[in-house]
Amino acid sequence: MSSSLVTRGGRALVALIVVAAGACGPSASSSSPPSGAPISVLGAENFYADLLAQIGGSRVTASSILNDPSTDPHAYEASPAAAKLVADSKVVIVNGIGYDDFMNKLLGASTKPDRIVINVQDILGVKDDVNVHVWYDPATMPKVAEAATAALAKIDPQNAAYFAEGKAKYLAALKPFNDRVATLKSKYAGAPVAFTENVAGYLTDAIGLKVLTPPAFMEAIESGTDPAPADVAEERDLLTGRKVKALLYNSQVTSPLTEQIRALAVQNNVPVVAVAETIPANFKTFQEWQLAQLDELEKALAK
Repeated sequence: MSSSLVTRGGRALVALIVVAAGACGPSASSSSPPSGAPISVLGAENFYADLLAQIGGSRVTASSILNDPSTDPHAYEASPAAAKLVADSKVVIVNGIGYDDFMNKLLGASTKPDRIVINVQDILGVKDDVNVHVWYDPATMPKVAEAATAALAKIDPQNAAYFAEGKAKYLAALKPFNDRVATLKSKYAGAPVAFTENVAGYLTDAIGLKVLTPPAFMEAIESGTDPAPADVAEERDLLTGRKVKALLYNSQVTSPLTEQIRALAVQNNVPVVAVAETIPANFKTFQEWQLAQLDELEKALAK
């Protein structure tokens, strides 16, 4: 089992994860590929490791570094255990956009000519100033799946068909999520919501929801600074005046202010929908996690 060290608020927290082949969900194929040692692959974040596990099936052992839903991914500090994970991996997926910059140092410390690094920012062709939480965009993970399948096939060409089947199953498992997004858009496009932080912004955009929280408020929360008093007052007014259908609350990165905002929503009967930055431990796959969050959002919007 591999380990990574995450620090937050001066406390050291050890997050452990190894995704054994197929452990994140159904087997990537009904057929058995040729025997042999599985390929070590790494997703800097656990939803990318989950993607590699679903597509790679029994041909991979997938690990991740950012995987603890009780810690702040932005506060991560690289550890020797994380360095070993990177050194051992043949395929690595990083998010980019400044979200996991620690990976640059880890990759640079163990250069390998045969390692394939998939940078999601490069795949999407986006700049550094966009919302970093691109996995919440329904269009992102199919593109990452395509790149991961090609990388695995290059590393292990004799099992290319097996990986292609795994990709097809991964995409099929995304269909209920995409269908739910379309359904919510048809019912609730234009509905007003509030955020503590712009984590699920791509998702609410896809549904057509209207975010009323001041952008400067969300930016301050994400950067760990104090929002301007006027922005705090405007955010509070959205809740006390019940001007929004729901508060989307980052349950993974909290502060005294975001806890106050959450409590204010509860006091004023505004539904709170928790969103996270990595897959919580009680969900087996990215698809299951995202559907559960949509279930909670639909309940809130329907009230």
